[in-house]
Amino acid sequence: MRTVTIIPTYNERVSLPLTLGRLRDAVPDSDVLVVDDNSPDGTGKLADDIAAQDAAVHVLHRQGKEGLGAAYIAGFRWALERGYEVLVEMDADGSHRPEELPALLEAVKDAHLVIGSRWVPGGSVVNWPAHRKLLSRAGSLYSRTMLGLPVRDITAGYRAFRSETLRSIDLGSIESVGYGFQVDMTFRVASQGMRIVEVPITFVEREYGDSKMSGNIVFEAMANVTRWGLSARLAAIQRAFQRRSNANVK
Repeated sequence: MRTVTIIPTYNERVSLPLTLGRLRDAVPDSDVLVVDDNSPDGTGKLADDIAAQDAAVHVLHRQGKEGLGAAYIAGFRWALERGYEVLVEMDADGSHRPEELPALLEAVKDAHLVIGSRWVPGGSVVNWPAHRKLLSRAGSLYSRTMLGLPVRDITAGYRAFRSETLRSIDLGSIESVGYGFQVDMTFRVASQGMRIVEVPITFVEREYGDSKMSGNIVFEAMANVTRWGLSARLAAIQRAFQRRSNANVK
């Protein structure tokens, strides 16, 4: 299937060439879209230089830093307009190993969404302190409990979507801009009864650049998850009440 790997960047000048080189070696049939948020360190210009030498690499420049979710949505729209059948999310910092992408692409043949998971058997994390592991596991546990989802690594960012999956979602209604975007997308796919598969991966903590994680991002994600979960429960109660009312009328 015609595939594009979407890589959002903001100040990834050191890591991007390394990631692109590994990706092109691991999955040479995948095109690449770098979505750069006007990086002050010149990442966008470097991506243009690489694209000039490799026809499979494309660059989408945005006006400024607007968040991970907005970058991916822009990338999704670009790719859907050009008829790609599989759209991959991958970080630029090397934490998502390109060598594991073939496993995700194999799994997406029979799924609507494939998640590269740290928290299923066979998955692991390298170079993370204990508190980061605890935070990630706790975030996934809270999210899947509130939303009633069986996904173990609901916040994971290494993913492969079928194009029809994304076309079925109203991308314009997505407001999550941080890492809550991943939870939002998972919830929307699951709510439509689509098949989600988790493939174990080894997540490697970045060697270059700075993490984009912040307290505000975590708060936004948890607040949204709580709101979505409570709304879903209220809707379920209302449906049950309506069914009972209809039965009494009959």
